[in-house]
Amino acid sequence: MTKKSEDAVEVKSAEPVVAEIPMEESKIKEVIVTPIPEGPAPAAIPAEIPRIFEDTALDRWTPKTKLGREVWEGKVTDIEEVLKSGRKIIEHEIVDKLLPGIKNELVLVGGRAGKGGGVQRIPVRITAAMHKSGRRFHTGALVIVGNEDGIVGLGQGRAVETREAIRKGIEKAKCNVMRIKRGCGSWECGCGTEHSVPYKITGKSGSVRVELIPAPRGVGLVAENEAKKILKLAGIRDVWVKTYGNTGMRFNLINALYSAMKRLYTYERGAE
Repeated sequence: MTKKSEDAVEVKSAEPVVAEIPMEESKIKEVIVTPIPEGPAPAAIPAEIPRIFEDTALDRWTPKTKLGREVWEGKVTDIEEVLKSGRKIIEHEIVDKLLPGIKNELVLVGGRAGKGGGVQRIPVRITAAMHKSGRRFHTGALVIVGNEDGIVGLGQGRAVETREAIRKGIEKAKCNVMRIKRGCGSWECGCGTEHSVPYKITGKSGSVRVELIPAPRGVGLVAENEAKKILKLAGIRDVWVKTYGNTGMRFNLINALYSAMKRLYTYERGAE
């Protein structure tokens, strides 16, 4: 009885398997065979995605100022021409068009409680205002842009969302770009190249006061880590920085450095 029952079980289990396999194979073959003629078409999609993504901002740009139209039409092709003429840059796309390789850096201006106590620095500063409906939070970001060859800009963005605040900061920094004066003002070097500042200069913002002192080649940037960001993007490779006041307030520290670099042309245009 046991043998017959086992045989019966084997026969019953074998019959449906044999009957189902051809049907499933036929269905799979139909699904696989139908897309084959359309297979080569999607091959060109990966090559188009990077180009569309990179040129999206400039492709959608509609110039609204006279300078913007001149840049868009190709009448102005050099950022130096714009900066020397003193024309104000209102559209950030002008800098994107004339300086496609410009870089940006976020300054660690905010803070939050660290894991082991103390304060952990973050790239945004979150503030709160009390209203009838409750607290309303805003985010502030300080952004530096530059080409590491004498052109630098500083901008502050403020919005509810972090991404929007950073975007505003980048756009404002591009509109505030300027050409700084570099040189070799150290008596220890005298190489004549543009690796440092030409002479000692000071800048002030709030309670913070900074001094930029020329340094010989090889010294590097003797400054605080956040201060190195704006000096590096400006193209200064060797300098001594002395600071006074509440330097923990990063907004004032970076603004003081930006003010000092802006005053490098004081001796050419006269005392301010």
